[in-house]
Amino acid sequence: MESSAPAPRVCVHYGIPSTASILAFDPIQRLLAIGTLDGRIKVIGGDNIEGLLVSPKALPFKNLEFLQNQGFLVSVSNENEIQVWDLRKRCISSNIQWESNITAFSVIPSTHFIYVGDEYGFLSVLKYDAEEGIIIQLPYHIPPNLVAEGSGVSLPDDLSIVGVLSQPHSYGNRVLIAYENGLIILWDVTEDRVVHVRYHNRSLEKDHAEKDISSLCWVSPDGSALAVGYVDGDILLWNLSVPDNSKSQRSQNMSNDVVKIQLSSRDKRLPVIVLHWSSNRAQGNCGGQLFAYGGEDIGSEEVLTILNLEWSAGLIQLKCVERVDLTLHGSFADVIITPKAHEPDNYSSTSIFILTNPGQLLFYDFTSLSIFKPGSGRNVHGVQYHPVIPTVEPHMTVGRLCLIGLDRSFLSEISEFSPAKLQADGVLTGRGSQWPLTGGVPCQPSPAANKLQRMYIGGYQDGSVRIWDATPTILSLVSVLRLKIEGIQVSGSTSAVSALDFSSITLTLAVGNESGAVFIYILQGNSSQPILTLITETSRNDHDLPHAETNHCSAIFSVLNSPVRALQFVNSGVRLLVGYECGQVAILDTSLLSVLSITDCLTSSRSPIISVAVKSFLDTHENNINNSENDIVCESITELAFVLTKDAQTILIDSDRGNIHVDPENQPLQSSHENLTGLSSAEGHMQHTCLGDKTLETQILLCCNDAVYTYPLRSLFQGNSNFVRLLNLEKPCSWTTILKRNEEEYGLIVVYQTGEIEIRTFPDLELVGDTSLMSILRWSFKNNMEKTMCASDEGQIALVNGCEFASISLLDFENEFSLESLPCLHDEALAAAADVNFTQNQKKTQKAMPGFISNMIKGLKGGEGEQNMNYMESREIMIARLDGMFSRFPFSDAFGSFDKEDLELGIDDIDIDGPVVVSTSQKSGNDIKDKGRERERLFEGGSSDNYPKARTREEIIAKYRNAGDAAASASQAKDKLLERGEKLDRLSKRTAELQSGAENFASMANELAKTMEKRKWWNI
Repeated sequence: MESSAPAPRVCVHYGIPSTASILAFDPIQRLLAIGTLDGRIKVIGGDNIEGLLVSPKALPFKNLEFLQNQGFLVSVSNENEIQVWDLRKRCISSNIQWESNITAFSVIPSTHFIYVGDEYGFLSVLKYDAEEGIIIQLPYHIPPNLVAEGSGVSLPDDLSIVGVLSQPHSYGNRVLIAYENGLIILWDVTEDRVVHVRYHNRSLEKDHAEKDISSLCWVSPDGSALAVGYVDGDILLWNLSVPDNSKSQRSQNMSNDVVKIQLSSRDKRLPVIVLHWSSNRAQGNCGGQLFAYGGEDIGSEEVLTILNLEWSAGLIQLKCVERVDLTLHGSFADVIITPKAHEPDNYSSTSIFILTNPGQLLFYDFTSLSIFKPGSGRNVHGVQYHPVIPTVEPHMTVGRLCLIGLDRSFLSEISEFSPAKLQADGVLTGRGSQWPLTGGVPCQPSPAANKLQRMYIGGYQDGSVRIWDATPTILSLVSVLRLKIEGIQVSGSTSAVSALDFSSITLTLAVGNESGAVFIYILQGNSSQPILTLITETSRNDHDLPHAETNHCSAIFSVLNSPVRALQFVNSGVRLLVGYECGQVAILDTSLLSVLSITDCLTSSRSPIISVAVKSFLDTHENNINNSENDIVCESITELAFVLTKDAQTILIDSDRGNIHVDPENQPLQSSHENLTGLSSAEGHMQHTCLGDKTLETQILLCCNDAVYTYPLRSLFQGNSNFVRLLNLEKPCSWTTILKRNEEEYGLIVVYQTGEIEIRTFPDLELVGDTSLMSILRWSFKNNMEKTMCASDEGQIALVNGCEFASISLLDFENEFSLESLPCLHDEALAAAADVNFTQNQKKTQKAMPGFISNMIKGLKGGEGEQNMNYMESREIMIARLDGMFSRFPFSDAFGSFDKEDLELGIDDIDIDGPVVVSTSQKSGNDIKDKGRERERLFEGGSSDNYPKARTREEIIAKYRNAGDAAASASQAKDKLLERGEKLDRLSKRTAELQSGAENFASMANELAKTMEKRKWWNI
């Protein structure tokens, strides 16, 4: 084990974390991503394909978007770190730390270009280079002073961008920028100019206060209308339509271009924090459904408001056809629209995902809002996400991971569920609503998959048991066992399951519950005449089952009225050891369905049995052991059971005869128990292993919450209380397990109550490495978590935390759980098929294609018969065009029409602090003109008028054209703005000083004049 350093990774993860907060959806790959408040991203596809991505820092995500159909996911953390996740490799491909606070973020659809807006009003452009695996900041940027010059609206200092959207069907040529104070700008990247300006207090004469924007979305497929939500609860719909022959429209009276929607008539309303739109294909560009969260009265019930809007007669004639308030189950987290695959702009029906706290995901698919209305006669319920392995509803109480060494497909033979049956039972569907997540590609089974099968069994509080095929890394449900038998009264049949064990030799499952009953299931397929045998303390009765089942209960043992705490098959699965809460042990024969023996309480304190382990002796000659005190000869013993009680006492029992080999009153751990601190109250867990023909004897491992002991097996028989090794633990231990690398190397995994995990050698107990549940899964250890923890010999650990189930691998030698064995979260075949589908629809959409792309296609293809370029080629041309646009600076030569020499950025390059020269001579005309020009330059943009005169594109180019890189240009612009502010501050102070001096001079002159008036001429 020394060479096996910890290499933890998550093999399987099911369930939505309770800290889920944000959604993202890929409409082509049909994948849903869920970001959390602790730095995790849950990715859900189809056919039980799910994955978990864990960020190095446990920070919330404030933005999350797919690079559509490209296999990448982009996230922004609260510390403004932009991360690009590779879904194929399930890791971060590239990251970049943004210096300022990111307040707006958007991916240009179908590209790898990203808009980033910050708290200072700067809009930057990023590109993710998939080949190099890096994020690149491109030169193109839009500083706030450039927007102010082009829009004719003054912008306050440090005005945040709160929203940025690429205009639909503009192919990245236009971007909409929304500022915190309500200013909305539509910017043309190709022409470097402002196309539209929308500002609230310029459009509605009754309202003069600024309205802070809190959300926005397009409400038309062509980007001609925009919905904006405000902090005061209002929703405004803006008209952004522009005639094809218009270069710019800057109407000063925009009252006809905006419509207000109020969801409540009261003054105090919640901010509209989420807006989404679903177009109605039948209404063209003039109707659809608007989804809004917020705008309701403060303190009212949480609802998602759905408005069916129509404005075929013009936006000013907007009509609300229907309104529905969808009640939420839990506090709102996020909502997202799920368009049809490959048809994101043609919605014949509305489908949405709603995420509420804690970690509840519901899907709604409906064609008309009228089905929600009272009296419609139809009740629509959201289809709730059902985890593959339920852990909360019902509550899982115990779990077991089992290996089956069979050369046949055992699990498929006992399976009660086919994919068709799962679909019919509504596991992933609900009332005609098709579950939309179908993404991901299952892993290819390994050659050893048919030889070694893995099974996960879960016991639940309602008395049920579920079995999953865990052989691949995608778990599938095999069987659901109900302990309650129809027509047969069994006391406590619905009690919570408390213990499980499975024999891979006899294919028998034993289930114990809190009522003391033990159920025996034979997992061998259908039985022609199923018979149930009920065994109690005083009777034995056979019952014919009402109908044949795939996996039927063959026997129920109810011999002690005490909760079952431990189960262990022995003698090749023929016999079963049962440990009870009362401290007794029963030995059952599962073939003859009889009770062999029931021991008295093994300890005087009636301490509960908490663990049972079995050691097999194949060589009876080597293992002849004599106990001189009891004169017991063990030549015929084939299996020996080790029973551990809660007070750390160990008892050895002959599993064949039920004989106790060591008297509990004189057993060797008694003296140690009295001398070592904490053992008397320690809760222990016992494991065993055999080292074969090595010189070391068989070692018994005893783990308590503050120490780990190893004892030689011989010492337990001979009454020697000396342990071989003692490891004192600095932290309370909760769970341990033995792992096996090969026939000669063993290890010990220790899980502490703090969630920390250590890997140690065995039997030396030397530390190999450590990790933690927090670093692997972002989990904190909770009470009773150890009851659902289980492990295989290879070091795979299955565990449950709240609504999450996970299987983790700790060692790097486990090739079976390598990345190649996990399902792929990106489907390359689907991506290629999507390109073919787009190519087939090329003729339908070619009319809407920008002229520059059409011209490129014609130039590349030549004749009309060769102009049917496929989607990939046209997309590459579009991306190349965007790359060219964003790789330049605004107003540079690449996409401009000017060949003038480069002009340096000159903002108020005057020397305010220079010496003032006073001359009594008359100023020349040139001096006056120069002074006037300096004054104009000094107060440029500083007029008290809130709406300065808009400059032409040529004036802006001449002033702001720059050939440096993006970062240098942005930094220079900031420095100039700061310098300008400092100059104006100094000028203001000097002006105040001059004004004060002038007032003093005027006062003195006034007093002097009054004094001179009283004096006579002879006094002068």
